[in-house]
Amino acid sequence: MNCNRTITATALSKQSATHILKTLNGKATAIAARPAFILLQSRCSPPERQFSTSRPALMKELFPPPDTPNIKTTEAAWQHPIYSYEQMESIKVAHREARTVSDHVALSIMRTVRFGMDLVTGYKHDKAVANGTKDPKDAKSTSSMTERKWMIRFIFLETVAGVPGMVAGMLRHLHSLRRMKRDNGWIETCLEESYNERMHLLTFLQVAQPGWFMRLVVLGAQGVFFNTFFISYLISPRTAHRFVGYLEEEAVLTYTRVLQDIDAGKLPKFAQMQAPEIAVKYWNMPEGQRTMRDAILYIRADEAKHREVNHTLGNLDQKNDPNPFAAKFEDDSRPHPVKDIKYHKATGWEREEAL
Repeated sequence: MNCNRTITATALSKQSATHILKTLNGKATAIAARPAFILLQSRCSPPERQFSTSRPALMKELFPPPDTPNIKTTEAAWQHPIYSYEQMESIKVAHREARTVSDHVALSIMRTVRFGMDLVTGYKHDKAVANGTKDPKDAKSTSSMTERKWMIRFIFLETVAGVPGMVAGMLRHLHSLRRMKRDNGWIETCLEESYNERMHLLTFLQVAQPGWFMRLVVLGAQGVFFNTFFISYLISPRTAHRFVGYLEEEAVLTYTRVLQDIDAGKLPKFAQMQAPEIAVKYWNMPEGQRTMRDAILYIRADEAKHREVNHTLGNLDQKNDPNPFAAKFEDDSRPHPVKDIKYHKATGWEREEAL
């Protein structure tokens, strides 16, 4: 008798759960054929699956806590420097003019990569707004980016951006072992950059989850880009760093445009959304400044720092010069390369300035 009651209660419980899932996710089947994206949630209102391609039963916690009761948390390997709001708002779009053959090669490759990235992510933006000659509020609605399109671009961009620092750090590490000499601080900065880009990706993954098609595209792009950059860095580290500097210029431009769209009221979901918890902890975001717009401000500032770092490293002697961003200077009050954006120089420091 007791067994029968238990089975009945279980059955009723499953039926209730199924009914609730169907009620809450009634529209999931209508969009099940769109494989590029899974989820975009606004944290300021009750969660709703706005861009879904998966059945409710397949949804799961993206970063489930590990089953380790004796471990409270794992600390970040690199603590992020503190940015002030004024410093982040002062970041501007900038471009370093190509001066040498190496620079022109790096710029040409970057433009090719940019074309492919725009094609894959469906990026389209009003050219007048991009050039700064038109107010974002007046942009053509047919060419404006939606929140979903921006998230596709962000995630794809960060999966690519996290590769160069890791490749450079790995190759310099092996080079240091072979030569049995110190690397003068380059390895740490390169690896920290790749770590920072991965944190950008994890932040966006808390907001949106890519579907199988985008994961497949990322897999292919990462394989091609990793091996290409690996060979390029072996041939000319200077050109590779210059390429990354130009790539980061485009990243700053991308995040500047999305901030313009948010401020113009064209992305209401981003305007109302709260920053994911992982972003709040990583950047130590202060109370009252924890919106999605604030998180994008931090990410843009990081990209601007990578732009400065790689353009500077591209100006140095790749084998002998120390990394100025990991050095201590005699006069700390004088403008010089630093880890934060206190003395930010968008187009990089020339060798005579940096050393």
